Amino acid sequence: MALGSAEKADIVSKFGRKEGDTGSPEVQIAILSFRIRELTEHLKINKKDHSSRLGLLKLVGQRKRLMKYLKRTDFVKYMEIIKELSIRDK
Repeated sequence: MALGSAEKADIVSKFGRKEGDTGSPEVQIAILSFRIRELTEHLKINKKDHSSRLGLLKLVGQRKRLMKYLKRTDFVKYMEIIKELSIRDK
């Protein structure tokens, strides 16, 4: 269920601005989206796992804040990320 190093490296290479870029908002949003999808699938099977549900809500809130920041600073990149990751926009 955890994000493996190979998967993380793949996400970083796809969304990073340069080699080894893990701090940019685009990479952070992509990693959070991957973890959110995994937790959502886990919660479909384990409906009573409330601690994981709380963790999922925290991840969604963190991604929402990063998306708000990216929208404010670089709108073109924001639209690319939304399209690529299939995230709904308000």
